[in-house]
Amino acid sequence: NWIRSSDEFDGVIDFDQATRDPAHPTRFLAAYDSGDHLHPNDLGYQAMGNAVSLTLFRSLGVAAKPVPGLER
Repeated sequence: NWIRSSDEFDGVIDFDQATRDPAHPTRFLAAYDSGDHLHPNDLGYQAMGNAVSLTLFRSLGVAAKPVPGLER
């Protein structure tokens, strides 16, 4: 919670919010769990990638380029 609420960082990408099970907020959504309950599977990593706004990089002066074939 400190990371989310602190002003110590320029920005935070909340991967927990992107991959958690709404019915059990301390767990991965089953579709995103690799099976060890600690690491995401490929779908979980996709959800994490989708949680990143490309505008974050534009504000840092880095031009983000979309990757052909990947949906946003």
